[in-house]
Amino acid sequence: MKLEVSRKENKNQLPPRSMTIAGSDSGGGAGIQADLKTFTALQVYSSSVIAALTAQNTTQVTGIHAVPAKFVEEQLVDVLEDIGTDSVKTGMLFNSDIIKTIVRVLKKYNVTKVVVDPVMVASSGARLLEDDTIEVVRNELLPIAYVITPNIPEAEVLTGLTIKTIDDMKNAAQMLYNMGVKYPLIKGGHIAFNNNNEVAKNSEEATYITDILYDGQTFYEEKMEYIHTQNTHGTGCTLSAAIAAGLAKNESVLIAYRNARNYLQNALKYSFDLGKGHGPLNHYHNSLVFPDNRSFVQVLKDYAKKEYSDYTNHEFVQKLADGTLPVESFKYFLCQDYIYLTHYARVHAICGFKLNNLQKIAEEADIISIIRKETSLHIKYCESWGISLEELERTKEASANMAYTRFCIERGLSGDILDLKVALFACLIGYGEIGVRLVNDPNTKRENNPYYKWAENYAADLYQSSVTTGIELAKECIKPGDTKRITELCEVFRQACRLEANFFEMGLKQLE
Repeated sequence: MKLEVSRKENKNQLPPRSMTIAGSDSGGGAGIQADLKTFTALQVYSSSVIAALTAQNTTQVTGIHAVPAKFVEEQLVDVLEDIGTDSVKTGMLFNSDIIKTIVRVLKKYNVTKVVVDPVMVASSGARLLEDDTIEVVRNELLPIAYVITPNIPEAEVLTGLTIKTIDDMKNAAQMLYNMGVKYPLIKGGHIAFNNNNEVAKNSEEATYITDILYDGQTFYEEKMEYIHTQNTHGTGCTLSAAIAAGLAKNESVLIAYRNARNYLQNALKYSFDLGKGHGPLNHYHNSLVFPDNRSFVQVLKDYAKKEYSDYTNHEFVQKLADGTLPVESFKYFLCQDYIYLTHYARVHAICGFKLNNLQKIAEEADIISIIRKETSLHIKYCESWGISLEELERTKEASANMAYTRFCIERGLSGDILDLKVALFACLIGYGEIGVRLVNDPNTKRENNPYYKWAENYAADLYQSSVTTGIELAKECIKPGDTKRITELCEVFRQACRLEANFFEMGLKQLE
């Protein structure tokens, strides 16, 4: 298996950049240290501005030394003048002079993607913000915040509300939005629920928590498993840094949040029992032990580089981008895609059959539900092209469609769960990448291009969330360092890419 990537290729691939402005944690679990670990784990170049030094461990903070505001400014300006940044995360800022300085400089350099973690109290109980600084946070920092990530006690301090319910969380989010924050995120870790959807009396009966994200119009209630661990040191820092990393990659706030939350959940799940108090998270849980430390998805794409390029850059895709694809070719493609979606759901049903964990089986059922929604949207989209449901159901399955779907089904029946998921990766990852690329490419024709909506559908949050979920589910099955197995999976992926390219060729030439 060829794992090498040339120096020339690496040199031309500049990474997204994010900056943390926060306090240093001598214990390494929170603050600047947690942020830098998070950025690195999520493949974002990280710079840092230290606003305060702390002497602390997992049980206590014994001392805080604020960095002079002028030196904070010097650090910030030096980085922005030279390296720049695509996003900023702020953490422990400690006093009013530091906050005012940071706000002034970020405004001057027109830094807009600012994620504010309003750090006030450490998990050990120590105050990390001077008493007279709250008003400055409200009046100076909140108006420049793109996203703010308070936990419930922090949201209570900022809004003056008492928060006991989901509705209270929504009211707090609304107040923060009115203060100037574009996307308030109220973290629900302090209000856990049990299996009866009641507030849990204690951590033992807690099963899930709910975060509230607000965009000024819609409240997103995001439920997730309650992780039973005392190793929570640095959770707030890690989540906000992960969101900033996603924003640096040009993800939408909703996708950046969901990816960040998934990263945090696993960092909690695989955390460390270090120290005598609240232990640290496992920031490198998502690293796979390949010789060059690439992600599993990148290994697949590099191995099948030609086939993946032939597929994702197919003439069919190029003609979608410039609007020159013959209408009959696109309509033929849509009819065949309807058949494909049915088989796609069948394959995930096989995934569920292969599993013996109820939670995992339920996750496959959720994916099938998403496919059902996607199919409903596809039917409506076809109607806009004059294709009725009756015509879709009368369509004869083309040989290229049959070859690809039966390949996936065969992989599911004869291989294991990972064979099956990798067989699906070509479709899952490729369509997501094509959609984002066409939507963001300035050369894509937008006005009077009848195919632009197709690209938008695959760039949208619904599909991108499916991509993230699919990758995470597959990663859980991989044994790092098993080169022979990885090579087998790369071959599965390469064959799937060939079949995907043939699918586009079928659509372009209307092949039966």
